[in-house]
Amino acid sequence: MAASPAFADEVLYGETLVNTLYSDGNIAIRGYDTVAYHKQGKPVKGDERYSHDYLGAKWLFSSAENRDLFAANPEKFAPAYGGYCAFGAGNGYLVKTEPEAFSIVDGKLYLNYNVDVSKKFKADLQNRIALAEKKWPDLKAGLSE
Repeated sequence: MAASPAFADEVLYGETLVNTLYSDGNIAIRGYDTVAYHKQGKPVKGDERYSHDYLGAKWLFSSAENRDLFAANPEKFAPAYGGYCAFGAGNGYLVKTEPEAFSIVDGKLYLNYNVDVSKKFKADLQNRIALAEKKWPDLKAGLSE
């Protein structure tokens, strides 16, 4: 599997179905509050006091309210492709994400490698999502082995 130049040296694989890359203690998506992306439209760091286990990872939230919203409907708030880069998933590999590189499309959170990659993702949004949807089942299967 070849990485594009944007992802050179960053093709990494996690141990769960959720992106826990660059975190201590199996923390999902670098410890950012996935509900805050939806409610506040920006990345907000989560707090250990408000955590919830889901899909083999610990998710952190900035408030008890956000934690409870997630716990009641994690599929609504969890990012697409386990929180791995949506652009990378469409190219057949799993890479880290940066909190500021995100999009919400039709109520779904998509995270990306960095802001430049996020711009590329947004420039061809529907095609990029279709590619990632096509490749995600095989990527997911590889993670669960």
